[in-house]
Amino acid sequence: MQRRTLLKHGAATSAALALVGGAAAYIKPGFERGQLTTVGRDVFRAIGLGVLDKTLPDAKASKSAALDTLLADIGVLIAALPAHAHAEVSQLLSILSTSAGRYGLAGLDTPWAEATATQVQTALQDMRFSSLVVRQQAYAALHDITAGAYFSRPDSWTMLGYPGPLTI
Repeated sequence: MQRRTLLKHGAATSAALALVGGAAAYIKPGFERGQLTTVGRDVFRAIGLGVLDKTLPDAKASKSAALDTLLADIGVLIAALPAHAHAEVSQLLSILSTSAGRYGLAGLDTPWAEATATQVQTALQDMRFSSLVVRQQAYAALHDITAGAYFSRPDSWTMLGYPGPLTI
């Protein structure tokens, strides 16, 4: 393939992704009015199961309650970010909420609400070690937001062996 053809294909693909991402964000935003939307909650609930698999409680009711708390904490964490980051996270969640975006960006063919922890972990690892920087960045954002929100809670510190901040 000639360089000119490659550049044309790259420009067309970038324009198409920007259009689809913008349209998806307009139709189903992932973060809106300072909180996660249903779309954002679905994605982060699955990501939470994948990232925090061994640290969540085993009992179904306790696990569900822990994930609800996690989603609330993620909403607070995202709300504390600058406005431009709200838009970027919302777009990422919007794209991931579509079948094409979920498969294209995360490599996950199962809907988020139906995916097992193992399927989500596999998708995340594929993103993490992808040759595409955009997939690596999406992984980093999803992982860091999820882990940051969860491990910032004092009730998670004991499993890490962290005694808490020193009294000064």
